[in-house]
Amino acid sequence: MTFDYDLFVIGAGPGGLAAAKKAASYGVRVAIAEQESLGGTCVNRGCVPKKLIVYAADFALQNKIAHSYGWSDCQTYFDWTLFIKSVHQHIDTINQSYFQQLHKAGIELISHHATFIDAHTINVDGRKVTADKILIAVGGQPLKPKIPGIEYAITSREMFQLPYLPKRLAIIGGGYIGVEFSSMMHAFGCQVTVIEKDEMILSGFDNDIRSAVQQGLSQRGIKLFTNSTVQEIKYSDESLLLTITGKKREIITADTILVATGYAPNTKNLGLENARVELGEDGAIRVDEYSRTSQKNIFAVGDCTSRVQLSPVAKAEGIAFADTVFGNKPQKLNYDYVPSAVFCRPEVASVGMTEAEAREKFGESVECYYTQFQPLLSRLIEQSQSTTMKLVVNADSGQVLGAHMVGEHAADIIQSLGVAIRKGITKEDFDETIGIHPTAGEEFLSLH
Repeated sequence: MTFDYDLFVIGAGPGGLAAAKKAASYGVRVAIAEQESLGGTCVNRGCVPKKLIVYAADFALQNKIAHSYGWSDCQTYFDWTLFIKSVHQHIDTINQSYFQQLHKAGIELISHHATFIDAHTINVDGRKVTADKILIAVGGQPLKPKIPGIEYAITSREMFQLPYLPKRLAIIGGGYIGVEFSSMMHAFGCQVTVIEKDEMILSGFDNDIRSAVQQGLSQRGIKLFTNSTVQEIKYSDESLLLTITGKKREIITADTILVATGYAPNTKNLGLENARVELGEDGAIRVDEYSRTSQKNIFAVGDCTSRVQLSPVAKAEGIAFADTVFGNKPQKLNYDYVPSAVFCRPEVASVGMTEAEAREKFGESVECYYTQFQPLLSRLIEQSQSTTMKLVVNADSGQVLGAHMVGEHAADIIQSLGVAIRKGITKEDFDETIGIHPTAGEEFLSLH
């Protein structure tokens, strides 16, 4: 049978774009369908605009400590409307760059929603197209819990479209999205309240790290209600009222409510049943170690699968798929040492095993090296925040199993350590390495 394309990609996020470009480099005919802007969640309503907001918030935090470094106090004003307009202009530039990359690679872009007719046939805006191989890279979408009045709340998607900054912001969920927005919006002067169902925020991170971040956010004045759940949301007198239960019943007043309780695979309305692509209980597409679905010619990468939900992971999966299927270079990803970061203040980053994960696997042979210190930047400031560092080590072999940090430049430091830990670096290697002074990173080399 002759197909219209060798590869048809559904979704132009990081995974889909990477796969399409890599496949095209092998000389195959590629088309990609995307009903929204190129780049997916990360570029348009995630990593990129979020990091720009983090930078804007950092100016506010730096202004607060500038007088400790000899700068005179002066009145400043933050124009959210002007700033967010610049953010969207930058995103438009990225979108245009992606469009040019696809054009240069000879990849056809189809700007419509795509659904399966069968395992080799796609319906795109009433047009039937066929493909030998099909890659699903449709990402995920924010979850909204079933709470009375939840229709009054917004998700991270709408946070980047706010016409003005709220005076009072309530955030449901203490994961990385909720924590990052709590930090940013508080820096802009918003009164921020975070409601988290667990005892500590940032589930999945090492407990010492979670505790350090929680303490740091509380010191900044962000209100945290842990072991708490939202029972209902009501609209009253141009305000939103959240009833929460935990240690005691509370009523919280807010102007805006952000729901940050996680993402769900964006697998509905794709006609997957027509192609007999199997889903897991959470709606994620089931794939093997080579990203192949239950249908041998259909593959899936990124957040629509049940693997690690991070943009660099989706990109790596997309490239590995193209190398395997079209480059005759079978590749499968190792998810053991994927670094992650939370761009709040204080910043958080982690790579490898937490202490709990390591003890579950290696038991009593696990040793942890921990320090908490006041960084040089904070020495001249009255209300300083400490830096926390932790190494998780297998004492039998000396191998470093995980590195965790809370503090300035944590993401960049852990990013660099990730290479070494993935290659099996030992605690002795850390001890014998000479650091750069004075930096925070050198403290990792002298942990006892």
